[in-house]
Amino acid sequence: MSYVINGEEKEVDDYGYLLEPDFSDEAVTVIAEACGLALTEQHMKVINYLREQYKEEGSTPNLRNLIKGLQEDGDMPEADSALLFELFPDGGAAKQGCKVAGLPQPKGKGGY
Repeated sequence: MSYVINGEEKEVDDYGYLLEPDFSDEAVTVIAEACGLALTEQHMKVINYLREQYKEEGSTPNLRNLIKGLQEDGDMPEADSALLFELFPDGGAAKQGCKVAGLPQPKGKGGY
């Protein structure tokens, strides 16, 4: 399996995560479509926050830290686990959100 993003074939792992991060808008569109998601402004807030954290930390936050970060720094005070699982029903924002954001599969026990 692979995705064609900006005319280039991108390799993925066995679970559909990109092997190398892609921060383009087209990556989000292509992967979201493959996952059957119709993106909203709330999706994009989560995706942008995950991308920022990956760039700064080299990994993505676990669910608890993701919710806290979105509430405090991500312009999403309404964030909670129920909302994030509603937005990203296949594993939640900490997993499916990372996939749609064009990031590699989260490692270990959910990031930092």
